[in-house]
Amino acid sequence: MSYSLDFLNMIKNSSENSSKVPTTKRAKKPDKTIAVIDTETNWNDEVMSIGIALADPAGFEHIDSKYYVIDPEYRVGGMFSGVLRTSCSVPMEVVSRKEAISGISDYLKENGVTGIYAYNARFDRSHLMELSGFEWYDIMRIAAYKQFNHSIPDDAALCKSGRLKSGYSVENILKMLRKDAAYSEVHNAIEDAIDELTIMKLLGQGLDVYTCAKL
Repeated sequence: MSYSLDFLNMIKNSSENSSKVPTTKRAKKPDKTIAVIDTETNWNDEVMSIGIALADPAGFEHIDSKYYVIDPEYRVGGMFSGVLRTSCSVPMEVVSRKEAISGISDYLKENGVTGIYAYNARFDRSHLMELSGFEWYDIMRIAAYKQFNHSIPDDAALCKSGRLKSGYSVENILKMLRKDAAYSEVHNAIEDAIDELTIMKLLGQGLDVYTCAKL
């Protein structure tokens, strides 16, 4: 799938101008932090964008974010290329994969990250093997189970384990938790990472519960 030069320049220019975008005052970071990561891939199954949302592990309050668009991989195009530009205030950095991974590693270590959380984390970890030295946890393994997610309807079709038999995507789970049938997942890596953090907050489970979701 090809994109016009106007589209490619729009992405690049957005990154170059990101330093001019005013950012909100950051909340004071706790001694330990968790990171929620989301990735989007191109038609070749290569990572073309990565979103990272940092949070306080006590209350899952959003503290800070980073958003990378990977060049040249994003130029291949993908199912969600049309939403690479984000509507939120997080500046977009267009960099090589090597630069992104280096930046993410430094960012996580500098912020005392104790674990990486992702929805369907096997997918994200398998596409970011350079970060396999961190501990990974799967939010979906908690959100899809009735015993952890009390917003799942009593009449929902469940496996014997308590897991939903179907309908446990980020979009479906947030619709339940927010009681908002109009919610639609953006499929922009940073916006989705923030939404996945919201799932953790709305589930109301302590961080210790996620030990059973470790990969």
